[in-house]
Amino acid sequence: MSSLLSDLDVIDRVFEHIDRGSTDLGEDVWYEPTKNYSCPDRFQAEMKLFRHIPLPFCPSAALPKVGDYVARDAAGVPIIAIRDEDGVVRAFRNACRHRGMKIADGHGCAKALVCGYHGWAYKLDGRLDYIPDAHGFPGFEKEKHGLVPVTAAERHGLVFVTQEESVSDGPLADYPEVLKPHQELVSIREFDFEMNWKLFAEAGMEGYHIKVGHPKTFYPYGFDNLNVVEPFGPNSRVTFPFRRIEKLRDVPREERKIDGKLTYAYQIFPNLLMAKLSRHTTVQFAEPVSPSRTKYTNYYISNDPIDGDAAALAEVKKDIDYVSDTGVAEDRDITMEIQKGLASGANEHFVYGHFEAAIVHFHKVINELMPKVGWEE
Repeated sequence: MSSLLSDLDVIDRVFEHIDRGSTDLGEDVWYEPTKNYSCPDRFQAEMKLFRHIPLPFCPSAALPKVGDYVARDAAGVPIIAIRDEDGVVRAFRNACRHRGMKIADGHGCAKALVCGYHGWAYKLDGRLDYIPDAHGFPGFEKEKHGLVPVTAAERHGLVFVTQEESVSDGPLADYPEVLKPHQELVSIREFDFEMNWKLFAEAGMEGYHIKVGHPKTFYPYGFDNLNVVEPFGPNSRVTFPFRRIEKLRDVPREERKIDGKLTYAYQIFPNLLMAKLSRHTTVQFAEPVSPSRTKYTNYYISNDPIDGDAAALAEVKKDIDYVSDTGVAEDRDITMEIQKGLASGANEHFVYGHFEAAIVHFHKVINELMPKVGWEE
């Protein structure tokens, strides 16, 4: 059970901060060595950690039907997650057992997984089902050559994969129900940015930069440096209130609703940012490629059922486009400039203060887990 505040308690704390001109404060100032954003050995150790914990991989909304699959890299390893005929999500290393070709890519739906090289076919549960001209492989034990499984867990609207022996429960140590069954997948977008994966994650974990970084987009509607910050397990939730939350002061406390009054930004360790906005939730998975390059797969999910309502869908898409094309694009540009600044050699460390408590928590968790995969400072 997560220890997160209720919506009503969050509203109360936001009002306290507005009245006092304050924000949630962390206890520590953290100095993170800049080499941890550029060192190839450190990067490889982080990817090893990714493979030894339950890693967020995709939302359940991307796999609504039997045969739906998502195939992409996770910590540098091709992985496919698929919903089998029993409705269970399974995950496999994405390689044919004949000569290793990937059997799927991207998103799709299949009755069987068929290799595009020689046509070897696998059932949805990974069993090797068909070999063309099987007589050419005398003595071959088909039952021992199914797709190689990895551990898959489906929790509260997310799919997690664990590739190697787990060193920690990771995000599953405390993961609340953020995504609801009624939410619908609206669109998917993929990005490839020249930046370290941690830099962009950090941008979504503090509101200290709102006025300067988003003067014409987020700031006119929100507050600068006013957040409720809640670490839970290795994860965190940061609340970004809108100015219109003030309208709730005249509403009896038990009748107050947060809809459209604030954004909840969840950092689900280590590579997932979920932002619940006015009409949609952005579910963003980071796939680090190198110390200075990261691919992102963004799933945009409606907050309320659409059920074929064209007008409702249009409103959700408008919300998606506004956020993606303004504040998120600004954070991207800022982060890419930070990446360039790393090359200057000006900083031996970055400093994170009391206003950046979620980032401090993030780095503490990484540093606590890295020795478990053999990393030593």
